[in-house]
Amino acid sequence: MNGKNFRLPARRLATVATATALTAGPAVLAAAGTAHATGDEGRASAAVLRTGLDVSLLNKTVNVPLAVSLNEVQAPQSAEKATLTARLNGVDGGRPFSVLNAEVASSKATAEDGKAEGYTNLAHAKVHVPGLPLLSLIEVGQVTSKATCEAGRTPTASSNLLGDVTVLGKKVTLTAGGTTNVEVPGVGDVRLDYSKTEQTSRTAAATALELKVSVNPLKLNVAEVEGTLTLAKATCETPAAPAQQADPSADPAGDVQPQGKAADDGLAETGGSSMTPYIAGGAVALLVAGGGAVALARRGKS
Repeated sequence: MNGKNFRLPARRLATVATATALTAGPAVLAAAGTAHATGDEGRASAAVLRTGLDVSLLNKTVNVPLAVSLNEVQAPQSAEKATLTARLNGVDGGRPFSVLNAEVASSKATAEDGKAEGYTNLAHAKVHVPGLPLLSLIEVGQVTSKATCEAGRTPTASSNLLGDVTVLGKKVTLTAGGTTNVEVPGVGDVRLDYSKTEQTSRTAAATALELKVSVNPLKLNVAEVEGTLTLAKATCETPAAPAQQADPSADPAGDVQPQGKAADDGLAETGGSSMTPYIAGGAVALLVAGGGAVALARRGKS
């Protein structure tokens, strides 16, 4: 193989290597400068009913947990439910047992456009527990809860009560943010917290009614029912603030200031940025590719 035939591939190799380095350089720089979005749209949840009760049957020989939720929804995927009853099987002689019945029982959770919100609405509702088939644990006219978290604003939470509230057959008067105790001899006692709200810099929660229940009805084949019951709860978490967009009408050249000093002061004084290593890497790639091509050409001549 003569030198002429070898120099042509060597020149091609140098051209290809240089083009590859020039092509890869911008790609590396573009990848290094790309920002990753968090995609935090916030969170919200809502539930009409939640129970955490322990039911002891047959003089405490059988324990049955009563954990029921009705119309519980969560976002970021917006959701809405409106089921009107919650039932439980196997605690009332094997027959289905209705925990809640209502004319309106809806919940909604959304998280979009920089705003997360949970909302619940419960109207003309009756709640029962095992052992009290004829007597409602609680009856409410209407209760609503709402929690709103919007980027750039303080989260808010609120609950509203319309109509009467009856607990174990007794009408009660509730105070927002207060606690009411109801005792019925031979049946049990209930403690109610009305309109509980919690707020932080990024979250909010509202609970219309939270009941702490201790029921021990006589001669009804149920020893004890204890635990908590929550009606109409909504929560939210603030979405991440949207990234600020640059004003295209602004003149970027107006605020440009001279950077660094004379060349003989050294590179350390010229200032740098996060792109400097990548620029230097591209230059090194060019030098290596060119040097390799020259070496191959020299060998061909020899």
